[in-house]
Amino acid sequence: MANVLKRLIENDKKELKRLDGIANKIEEFSEDMAKLSDEQLRGKTDEFKQRYQAGETLDELLPEAFATVREAAKRVLGLYPYHVQLMGGIVLHDGNIPEMKTGEGKTLTATMPVYLNAITGQGVHVVTVNEYLATRDSTEMGELYNFLGLTVGLNINSKSSDEKREAYNCDITYSTNNELGFDYLRDNMVVYRNQMVQRPLNYAIVDETDSILIDEARTPLIISGAAEKSTALYNRTDNFVKRLVEEDDYKIDVQSKTIGLTEQGIAKAEKNFNLENLYDIENTALTHHMDQALRANYIMLRDIDYVVQEGKVLIVDQFTGRIMDGRRYSDGLHQAIEAKEGVEIEDETKTMATITFQNYFRMYKKLSGMTGTAKTEEEEFREIYNIEVIQIPTNKPVIREDHPDLLYPTLESKFHAVVQDIKERHRKGQPLLVGTVAVETSELLSNMLNEDGIPHEVLNAKNHFKEAEIIMNAGQKGAVTIATNMAGRGTDIKLGLGVIEVGGLAVIGTERHESRRIDNQLRGRSGRQGDPGVSQFYLSLEDDLMKRFGSERIKAFLDRLNVEDEDAVIQSKMLTRQVESAQKRVEGNNYDTRKNVLQYDDVMREQREVIYKQRQDVIMAEQDLSPQLLNMVRRSISRVVDGHTQGEQKDWNLEGIKDFAGNALVHEDKIAVSDLEGKKPQEIKDYLLERAKEIFDMKVEQLQSPEQLLEFQKVVILRVVDTKWTDHIDAMDQLRQSVGLRAYGQNNPLVEYQTEGYKMFEDMVGAIEYEVTRLFMKAEIRQNVQREQVGETQETHPVEADGDQVPPANSQTRGVPPTNLTPEMIEQFKHAGRNDPCPCGSGKKFKNCHGKEV
Repeated sequence: MANVLKRLIENDKKELKRLDGIANKIEEFSEDMAKLSDEQLRGKTDEFKQRYQAGETLDELLPEAFATVREAAKRVLGLYPYHVQLMGGIVLHDGNIPEMKTGEGKTLTATMPVYLNAITGQGVHVVTVNEYLATRDSTEMGELYNFLGLTVGLNINSKSSDEKREAYNCDITYSTNNELGFDYLRDNMVVYRNQMVQRPLNYAIVDETDSILIDEARTPLIISGAAEKSTALYNRTDNFVKRLVEEDDYKIDVQSKTIGLTEQGIAKAEKNFNLENLYDIENTALTHHMDQALRANYIMLRDIDYVVQEGKVLIVDQFTGRIMDGRRYSDGLHQAIEAKEGVEIEDETKTMATITFQNYFRMYKKLSGMTGTAKTEEEEFREIYNIEVIQIPTNKPVIREDHPDLLYPTLESKFHAVVQDIKERHRKGQPLLVGTVAVETSELLSNMLNEDGIPHEVLNAKNHFKEAEIIMNAGQKGAVTIATNMAGRGTDIKLGLGVIEVGGLAVIGTERHESRRIDNQLRGRSGRQGDPGVSQFYLSLEDDLMKRFGSERIKAFLDRLNVEDEDAVIQSKMLTRQVESAQKRVEGNNYDTRKNVLQYDDVMREQREVIYKQRQDVIMAEQDLSPQLLNMVRRSISRVVDGHTQGEQKDWNLEGIKDFAGNALVHEDKIAVSDLEGKKPQEIKDYLLERAKEIFDMKVEQLQSPEQLLEFQKVVILRVVDTKWTDHIDAMDQLRQSVGLRAYGQNNPLVEYQTEGYKMFEDMVGAIEYEVTRLFMKAEIRQNVQREQVGETQETHPVEADGDQVPPANSQTRGVPPTNLTPEMIEQFKHAGRNDPCPCGSGKKFKNCHGKEV
């Protein structure tokens, strides 16, 4: 252990020596930069861009570029980065975390790597914990970047899609972590290229990085939507399929447990629902409900697959025979069974898109962060994000006094002591920042101070703008500020007149937080830039942390000291060590939780990247997608043929293959079982593909231009992919909730999730390819189809998803066909059958021409 510590210390020294050397090179440019005019200094930006394009690396440009920003900051902001800030900037550029104490000027430090990396033109994101800080920093630091000829954007929740796109296209974009994550998810739900707002993720500097990448990493970002609120449609399709006759109207493939309508069944459906074509793209939702109603009524068996108890449909585990509480069939099947059984159809919300902050930020080409408290979590930063934590020396020595913790037997005695301490310090004019763990604690303490007539401010992070104002005034003489421990991140407390003489800012912690970082953050509010200050934590045996982790050992310690007095106080460094030991255990538990979340999300990450990449390829496509569609047709045929030609030839299910061809490829009368007999599996595949290509080519010819063909192909693929993908996400969400129970059967839940998740993904891909095949081969070709975004969405916090629809290029307005109607025609229309040629002479079926209007 000693050798490990020695090596770590030596590595830190070596790294600081390297940083010091580069910082010296930056300072060597100081005089040259000072001689330049404002125009010449501004001209350095174009010079750096040209040199970068010519092949110089950012590392080679760093000393001169940092020196340029340093000089510009002096002229624009009146600030001149210190030597240690240069070192911190280098660490940020390297893609690591410089741990810099409060008041050391992290915001100014970031300007140098931000400027250097913006030279590439690929975008730099500066990430903050709240919109106030994003707005403040983009305004204040924006002056510096604008002076140097760079553009600065602000991305916050209230911006429209166009405003967000403009912000992301700037050289430098300030944003909150939530907004970045949700924009990424929304971008992968839009259906038109020009609806996207983000560019590829290049470089991010995350301010208060421990808060964003550690504390918030347990909670994934989720966009959810209503899962088919069409209760009436479930009932209508259920009533319809109950009237159908097997073999005449529908056929079941028992082997694969699939079911499909015959041509007669399709005709009945079109008549029943007053449709021109059941498989038209606009009827995707209806055909989906129809499929599920057929499955619910003729494949899912009551008391075998499910039971009905107390008006609820409950799934039966096929392996154990036990009821699976809390589980529901996905993809609308559960609602279809509820409609079948006549019980209440429950509305569901389903997860449509989700990602953890860990996986979002790991997508950046380069990631770095700033905080005053990261060293305690350096293992997690290294393991999860591949980021090192480098402790940067302070510009001036820290002279703050950090007293050992004070321990009291009860909460009452502790708070009494806290109020006494506040009164004494307030009497001499020393400003106080009192940190609490919870809002309730801050209000309790506020009431006690009101009783003693001590004026104070209470801050519990409900208003970020007010928060900054209160924190900035917290250093004035006599000020008393009660705040939650997280309050005031990113805002320095500057000391007012006469405060240094009374001992600087006093920080009082009323309880230890479960994370040492939060305590250090609070403590670090005092003693900035060599100012005097003091910190003191008050604890009691009734504190949550003590009750959960530390009280027994500490009680034993108190027993040895024979402490019986209710108001007795213990101050000991050993006590502080015991508390820190308890905190380490909590931190370890939290790390395990975050790691667990990440391991599960990694399964989804791989699947998400595949789907999002292929989806983007479709949206961005500028050439005919027929090769990709034919590949889907080919694979769909292969799956079905392989599934139905297992074992001996006499056992092959050629009827099932014929039904598939009739359902998804050609008219059901076009292929008979006799066409398949005597053929090997590969010959059957080739035969079906050849017949499918005939229909495929005919469909392609019906479209009037390559643009219309491409648009129709995109509509088909995107609608199917988005529907199946959102259903898959929801199913994976349910799987994750259920696999935890498998630990009781000595199975590893994560391995079970990975195995079943992979199989579900493969099944989804097969379902996508089958549905795309069926839609393209069976749908009536129309030129005025539009892409639609799946589902109305909502995030886990009040952010509205952009649902603006952009009409496709080359779209046509649907209206009355451009034929002048004569009285004779109108008379003929009255007697025309739906499938007869239209009397107007267009060559189309009546139902697809004037039948729409008459």
